[in-house]
Amino acid sequence: MRPLSTLSRAQACAATVVFTDIDGTITDPAGRIPSSVFRAMEDLGAAGLDVVPVTGRPAGWCDMVARTWPVRGVVGENGGLAFRRAGDAGKGPGAAMIRTYAQDPQTRAANRERLTRLAARVLAEVPGTALASDQPYREFDIAVDFCEDVQRLPEASIDRIVAVLQEAGCNVKVSDIHVNAWFGAFDKASMCQRFGLEVLGLDLVGADAERAVYLGDSPNDAPLFAVFPMAIGVANVRDLAHRMQTLPAYITEGRGCDGFVEAAERLIALRAPGDG
Repeated sequence: MRPLSTLSRAQACAATVVFTDIDGTITDPAGRIPSSVFRAMEDLGAAGLDVVPVTGRPAGWCDMVARTWPVRGVVGENGGLAFRRAGDAGKGPGAAMIRTYAQDPQTRAANRERLTRLAARVLAEVPGTALASDQPYREFDIAVDFCEDVQRLPEASIDRIVAVLQEAGCNVKVSDIHVNAWFGAFDKASMCQRFGLEVLGLDLVGADAERAVYLGDSPNDAPLFAVFPMAIGVANVRDLAHRMQTLPAYITEGRGCDGFVEAAERLIALRAPGDG
């Protein structure tokens, strides 16, 4: 991982969209999003860069994010869905939503039954676990909490959660707070590709990969670290690097929200006329 300071003007000027993880990437140590992050998002937009959060958080959160944040849209549930407001972003909170899903309703319903049974098994086999408090608002996956609202579990317990879910045939990703599991061939990268093609007119997982920036911090970001040349890890990416198959190309000095703001400021400065 190279220092963010080595990112070039040519790279920054080629970008048109900034994808960013939420938890651990734009949050502070208490899990909150400070005003500096929203200001940075607005500044990125003013500099000609669309902002698209990409998260493991549920559909219920994503509806709110798409309606109220200064963003082009949001990818949620580790690539299971993408929501964006239709038409003029100035229509207000009642603006119509466009919702894109990786699976049809029948498939989602069938998978939900399987996941519900599997969740009960995980909770029975791994002491101290709980379903994430946002589980009722999910459409595609289960999220097993290992440190957000429960006492932090040891690495061995996280490994056991992952093993049980993988043995059942799930796709499994570890974030900085949850183990997410789902049935189906999608991830963050596949839905970002679909969003790029359908909304931005770009082949972001192919010929246009240099047009995107991705910021993240945890193993469920690795599919996008592998895709984008301008993948940036906030400094706390080092905390879970041992669980990642692919690391980002660049790393910030700041952790979490401070790293996000640092990256935004670097991109904006490099794109300014006259910057070397």
